[in-house]
Amino acid sequence: MTHFAIAGIQMQVEQQDNIGAMEQRLQQTMDMYPWVQMVLFSELAPFGSGRQYAEPRPGPAEERFQAMAASYGIWLIPGSLYQIVDDKLYNTSPVINPAGQIITRYEKMFPFYPYEEGISPGSAFCVFDVDGVGRFGVSNCYDIWFPETTRTLAAMGAEVLLHPVMTSYIDRDIDLVMARAAAASNQCYVFDINGVSAGGVGKSCVFDPAARVIHQAGSHEEIIPVEIDLEQVRRQRVRGIRTLGQPLKSWRDNLVPLEIYRDDYDHSYLESLGPLVKPHRQDSSVGE
Repeated sequence: MTHFAIAGIQMQVEQQDNIGAMEQRLQQTMDMYPWVQMVLFSELAPFGSGRQYAEPRPGPAEERFQAMAASYGIWLIPGSLYQIVDDKLYNTSPVINPAGQIITRYEKMFPFYPYEEGISPGSAFCVFDVDGVGRFGVSNCYDIWFPETTRTLAAMGAEVLLHPVMTSYIDRDIDLVMARAAAASNQCYVFDINGVSAGGVGKSCVFDPAARVIHQAGSHEEIIPVEIDLEQVRRQRVRGIRTLGQPLKSWRDNLVPLEIYRDDYDHSYLESLGPLVKPHRQDSSVGE
């Protein structure tokens, strides 16, 4: 067995500097659950979605998180924050090791357009290794609605998907369906961690590699410590999900050409759907 303990923190996020509150929740987590080895916060937990708090890279917020990780000797993913790089704004998730070093950063590939307009998409997938444990992948909120992103992380060897979200909308139920489907189709653990208040409607969830719900949070603040066993991932990827379907092997051995991914594929239908903009009030006379 290969055990590893991860705590998701579902906390109140406001449109302000929340880092002090995050440090308090982290201290509370480590006091209550000293066996935790990694902590994951929700998307944009440090400052909310206010772009006035965007920082250059590297910036003072990251330095504060590095000090926290080193102080407790844990892996820390502080959700995400807006960072400015070459005059572009990215929704970035730093990954910090127990020595307080930033080992990688993930830039959200699918900003929630048109609602997250002005945020540049990243182009690099993010996986990292924890020595003696396994490989982890990072995804951010809307990314999971595009199954190609999670499938790519799984093909890169990710066994655990760390998925901070900031879902304040009425589609949270669909978010959770997407997260559970990602666990099933890629036979991996999924930590889907949302905020509350301005940071989301909560309902964070952790799924195992057989797509079973390990824990479903409510809509209040909550610390979610879960000890996982990565041997479950490896066994089910070899033997099948619940000893049945083997989707990663089937994907690997697929002989069907997927023409939609060719550069010369006819996208005329997709183009007919119109521009990616917010919908406006409909004319009441439409359809009369």
